[in-house]
Amino acid sequence: MENFKIDVDADGIALITFDVPGRSMNTLTGKVMQEIPEWVERVKSDDAIKGAVLTSGKSSGFCAGADLGDMAAGMLTGGSLQDAFDAGWRLNGALRALETCGKPVAAAINGLALGGGLELTLACHYRVVGDSPKIQLGLPEIKVGLFPGGGGTQRLTRLIGVQAAMMAMTEGKSFRPNDAKGAGMVHEVVPVGTEIEAAKAWVKGGGKATQPWDDKGFKLPGGGPYHPAGIQNFLVGNAMLKKQTYGNYPAAMNLMKAVYEGVQLPMDAALRVETRYFIKTLMTPQAQGMIRSLFLSKQELDKGALRPADVPKSDPKKVTVLGAGMMGAGIAYVNAMAGIETILIDRDQDAADKGKAHVEELLKKRLSRGQLTQDKFDALLASVTATTDYDHIKGSDLVIEAVFENREIKADVTKRAEAQLEPGAIFGSNTSTLPITGLAEASVRPEDFIGIHFFSPVDKMMLVEIILGEKTGKAAIAKSLDYVMKIKKTPIVVNDGRGFYTSRCFGTYVAEGMAMLEEGISPILIDNIGRMTGMPRGPLEMHDDVALDLSVKIAKQTAEDLGDAYQPLPGSEIVRKMVEDLGRYGRKNGKGFYDYDQKPKVIWSGLADLAPVKVDDSTPEMVEDQKRRLLFRQAVEVARCWEEGVIDDPREADVGAILAWGFAPWTGGPITYIDQYGLKAFVEQADAYAAKYGDRFSPPQLLRDMAAKGETFYGKFSGQKAAA
Repeated sequence: MENFKIDVDADGIALITFDVPGRSMNTLTGKVMQEIPEWVERVKSDDAIKGAVLTSGKSSGFCAGADLGDMAAGMLTGGSLQDAFDAGWRLNGALRALETCGKPVAAAINGLALGGGLELTLACHYRVVGDSPKIQLGLPEIKVGLFPGGGGTQRLTRLIGVQAAMMAMTEGKSFRPNDAKGAGMVHEVVPVGTEIEAAKAWVKGGGKATQPWDDKGFKLPGGGPYHPAGIQNFLVGNAMLKKQTYGNYPAAMNLMKAVYEGVQLPMDAALRVETRYFIKTLMTPQAQGMIRSLFLSKQELDKGALRPADVPKSDPKKVTVLGAGMMGAGIAYVNAMAGIETILIDRDQDAADKGKAHVEELLKKRLSRGQLTQDKFDALLASVTATTDYDHIKGSDLVIEAVFENREIKADVTKRAEAQLEPGAIFGSNTSTLPITGLAEASVRPEDFIGIHFFSPVDKMMLVEIILGEKTGKAAIAKSLDYVMKIKKTPIVVNDGRGFYTSRCFGTYVAEGMAMLEEGISPILIDNIGRMTGMPRGPLEMHDDVALDLSVKIAKQTAEDLGDAYQPLPGSEIVRKMVEDLGRYGRKNGKGFYDYDQKPKVIWSGLADLAPVKVDDSTPEMVEDQKRRLLFRQAVEVARCWEEGVIDDPREADVGAILAWGFAPWTGGPITYIDQYGLKAFVEQADAYAAKYGDRFSPPQLLRDMAAKGETFYGKFSGQKAAA
């Protein structure tokens, strides 16, 4: 076998070491799934083997789950439904054979076990896990539009009950070792390095070779659908799923169906039910779009798919951050976590110290969770220097400017910082809206000037938008990407333009919400419709979150830059009055479209005077139309960005939209949404909205041309950047 090694010791215990060659992490590839029945059969039939221990040969983890690209290709080959079922059943059948082999099998979990990796251990009769904060156990498939398809829906439910299992699977929750033991997912937590020893001790001690659910007297924890308490899990759970997903995610509902039906059946039949629902889910456009964008494309971007190949690899050791506000401090924190020495500069020492205090606060959270030792905490905090002295910049590989969105202030700090930089170092602006080419005019080395746009909160948001100015050089692109990969974020690379890609397109969602408000649609309905599209928050909520006064500042700067060409956004006068006349700045001062001095927050009563409700029609048809309207407005702007050359890779467009501003993940991203809607139908609907609401919906010529030729974005443009 290529992926498993078997060593039988003097006690007759087979140590099965899972080690996929040429990979840093084990995954369940097609070849791995072919080999599992081979070693299971040997364990079962070899009289010299009394029991087995399954572990990983990788220092990085036990198993990260299924290789989704390989898996999807194997199950979606265009064959019959029976062919798809047979491919899907392969893992389930193998794991069922494992747990019924008649000999005790223990899992020595010496690293993270996620998705199919955890399902593999659940088919073992006993689970031992190392006591390390780096180890995570969980079934996160829901995050890519799927649910566990290797027996997880049935085994986890039978271990910990319907309610706990459904919460873990619908949230894609990961457990640390002791939490997993407390939940009932594993049996033992032992010191790191002793997992195999402990697992073998269980086997030698007469470990039972039967799963609990295969015992005649087994009862489902908490009860099943016909138990007085158990039925509540499904009645309440169904309502909660609808509230959380708004019906956008077939995986969530199919997961509940698989659990509901499966727990009423013997395990063999239950696993067949799971496989059928899994294949049904895999065939949905939602799952296919999410797998492509949130797994395959994201992986490619994370590994540097966009990096110029002819530039030597760099490794930034020292980075300076200008501006110690929440954004700058967040950047300093992720730098520290990546082992990068960081200079945090602000205009006065108090402001700089406040920024470092935020870094300390974030580190303390990790310390309290056991994710850092005290020594590591001290070292990470010491790697951040808070100062006002620009001389500390000397020796930096990169400077990131994160000061106010003001052209003059940015020009001043650019000149002061560049005076300290050595040749080869690069300067990155964290601006969210101001064109990089214009900001680079303050630089004496524009080829080393680039946009490096983070999102707030930096410690949680995974995207970084790299923006190219007209004179940005290839080396600056490569070094920026090396830096982003080192801090373990996902990069996209876009060309210059006001608002770039993410801020520009996100702004259309908020602006369309303002247009709906001007039209007289109830603010409560507007935000409910926004959430129903799959966006993380309603447009008015989001406007409050990003700050109304910031919108006013950006509008003024844009008007100043564009002159007569400037066109106010819908609702801009409402926002101006709220900020300048009424002091309502949004969530940050507790007063915006909502009042935040009570929980839950409530719509500000005075909004009715600024934007009276005129539209009473809230039929299901109207709601569906307005949901589509919000998605279309964003997607049309993405297409415009494409036509204007701001973005030119479907992977970046989709991954960037989902990670940056939360574009409805169930769609797979705006480009996938357009492709799956169909270019011709999309153009027709966009034209209808343009006739009703204005030219902002008018599709660009690019879309019209592609629609006429029957093209798709992924069909026409995939691989174009890589080939170039």
